[in-house]
Amino acid sequence: MLKLEEWMDIRTLHREGHSIKEIARQTGRSRNTVRRILRETGPTGFSKPERDSCLDNFKPYLKERFESCGLSAVRLLPEIQAMGYVGSIATLRRYVHALRPEQERIKKLTVRFETAPGKHAQADWAYCGRFPDAAGRIVPVYAFVIVLSFSRLLYVEFTSLMYLPVLIRCHMNAFEFFGGWPLEILYDNMKQVRLSQQELNPLFADFANHYGFAIKTHRIRRPRTKPGGPTDRSSSVGWKGKVERMVQYVKNAFLNGRVFSDFADLSAQAQHWLAHTANTRIHATTGQRPVDLRLREGLTALNSIVAYKLVELVSRKAGYDGFVRFARSRYSLPPEYAGQNVLIGQRENEIVIRAKDMIIAEHAPAQKAGASVADPAHIEALWKLSLNNTQAPPPRWQLNFHQQVEAASLAAYQEAVQ
Repeated sequence: MLKLEEWMDIRTLHREGHSIKEIARQTGRSRNTVRRILRETGPTGFSKPERDSCLDNFKPYLKERFESCGLSAVRLLPEIQAMGYVGSIATLRRYVHALRPEQERIKKLTVRFETAPGKHAQADWAYCGRFPDAAGRIVPVYAFVIVLSFSRLLYVEFTSLMYLPVLIRCHMNAFEFFGGWPLEILYDNMKQVRLSQQELNPLFADFANHYGFAIKTHRIRRPRTKPGGPTDRSSSVGWKGKVERMVQYVKNAFLNGRVFSDFADLSAQAQHWLAHTANTRIHATTGQRPVDLRLREGLTALNSIVAYKLVELVSRKAGYDGFVRFARSRYSLPPEYAGQNVLIGQRENEIVIRAKDMIIAEHAPAQKAGASVADPAHIEALWKLSLNNTQAPPPRWQLNFHQQVEAASLAAYQEAVQ
């Protein structure tokens, strides 16, 4: 086999004016080989001749079983032996090993298709490291990143916490920055958004319901897809990618190499970067500036509804007396929720009690600790339930004698006492 270096040496000697005979003498190759190389436009790679394998007849079956179940060679061997395979497990292992890179490549495949204006956005948190604050305490720094999928308009906000109220406040700031919000937002399976595979976070669901956007989350352990997979067209974007690329863009194009004096300076520089760099550059995919495409987004306008009033709710179990404790006071609720877990919190000058996605009671805050604040309607409903509650029927039992019992006459008793 002729190495690439040898092929290049022969071509170089010929360019220097040496004859074919002299090139053959210097390289140790035959004159016919030298002539062939000089006729070639590029080096010819060595190709191993194809040989028949005892696995050839079983490869379609093995490929299908491996792709569907990921079975090992040890598991696959008895299956194909029953089909007539007489080769060794080493041969089978080499073939299965060759299938693994292809399987990993398929897992990484990403389908990209564009969304309609105003329909979709993607949001995520990004950890940016730990730094000392003004008091010298080491605190984490997180970036909330959200991007409009059509225009690629980007918003970034830096925080030291990832609590749900912080996440909601970041959304509200982003909506103000965008001038509105899209019809749906795609998230990773963060706990602030989804408590489990079946349950959304009630407070975040309330926030989304207020603004009227749909919550989309990725299928667990499949970060490149949303629920339903690529064949589900309930969303124009079925794959995560834009926000991941934006996270890397923020870290590399903004954070890397810069110095920030504090959180205020970090936020100020981020806002300047968004306005003068990130959203005014020519985007590589769209070929246009995000700020220009923003005019075509058609987002739901900010003034279409009143701003969401953020309430940090806590979980409490209501007593069977129709009250729930909060901030050292007691607040009434409809009696049908007595004994159940509810969410309660303060919104400005109002105490809000919520059961799942519904507000069940609102009260003015107690004037002093230990007070009981009651809605007369709740107390009246509780009295009605108490008065209408019929007592359980007394226990009933019955004793039956199936044998006849001989009854003594009265005369017999009189004789006994005489």
